[in-house]
Amino acid sequence: MTNISMKQLRYFDALARHNHFGRAAEACAISQPALSVQIKELEEVLGASLVERGPRQVRLTSLGEEFAERAHAILRSVDDLGDLARASRGRMSGQLRIGFIPTVAPYVLPAFAAELALRFPDVALRPREAITEKLLQELREGRLDAAIVALPVSEATLEEMPLFDEEFVLVRGKDEIDEPVPDPKTLREMRLLLLEEGHCFRDQALSFCNLTSPLPRDLMEGSSLSTLVRMVGAGIGVTLIPEMAVPFETRTAPVSVAHLPSPRPTRTIGLIWRKTNPLADQFRLLSDILRETATRQMSE
Repeated sequence: MTNISMKQLRYFDALARHNHFGRAAEACAISQPALSVQIKELEEVLGASLVERGPRQVRLTSLGEEFAERAHAILRSVDDLGDLARASRGRMSGQLRIGFIPTVAPYVLPAFAAELALRFPDVALRPREAITEKLLQELREGRLDAAIVALPVSEATLEEMPLFDEEFVLVRGKDEIDEPVPDPKTLREMRLLLLEEGHCFRDQALSFCNLTSPLPRDLMEGSSLSTLVRMVGAGIGVTLIPEMAVPFETRTAPVSVAHLPSPRPTRTIGLIWRKTNPLADQFRLLSDILRETATRQMSE
C-alpha cells in the first residue's frame, strides 16, 4: 500500500464526486487518458476494482464506495495540515478557495480580487461561483475555504460573519417611473420575473411577496439578474433585484427602479467557513476587506 500516491487519491476523489472520467479530468486540469491511467494504476496497487466502467458514466464498486470515503478523509486531513501551517505564519498567503453566490459575485468579486492582490500579493485567489447549496456542500467536503452567501445558513459546523445588509428594489418599465409603487399584495398579481429554482434570492423574493406553491402560471424565470432586467426592459414584466446590482444591471436597460414600501425586504450577506478551520483569524480579516469593497461598490 505504500505505493499509493496523493495524486492518485485526489484523482480518485474527483472521479468519485463526478462519476465521469471526462468531468473528473477537467476538474483536475489533466487529460482524460492521464486520469484513467492513474486510476488503473491505483486499482493495480490495491489488487481490486474501484469502479465499474460504462460508456457514459462510471459507478463505484462496494470497495470503491468505502475507499472514496477514506480517501476523502485523508485529503481533508492533508489540507487541514496545510491550513495549519499557513495560520502559523501569521500572514495571509497561499491559495484561497472562496465561493460566491451568483447574485453577489459579479458585483463584488472583481473589486475584491483587485484589493486582495494589492494588500496580499502572496495570496492566490481561486474564486468559485455557484448557488448556496453547492457552496455549502463544497465547504463541508473541504473543497472551499470559505464562501459568501446570504445569512443565516444555520449549520452547527459553520462560522458566520455578517458583512452588510442590502434592500431589494423593484425594477419595472421605464414608462412606469411615476406610477405608485405596488405593495406585496399588488405585486403578487403582476407578472413577476424571478431567478430559476436553486437561487436563495428567488426564495427571498417569493417570501416577500408571500407566494407559495402552487406558483402563478404567468410567473417567469431567468438564469441571471441580467436576464431578468433585460426582460423587464422588453416589457415582459417586473422583477426584484438586490441593491448592489442596480448600477450594473440597469445602466443600459430601459427600466426604472423604485424602493418598496416599508417594511422593505432586505438580506444579510456574510462570509462563512468551517469552525475547525485554523485560518479563522485570516477570514475575519478577509471579512473587513469584503465589507469595505461591497460598501464602496454600493456607494458608487
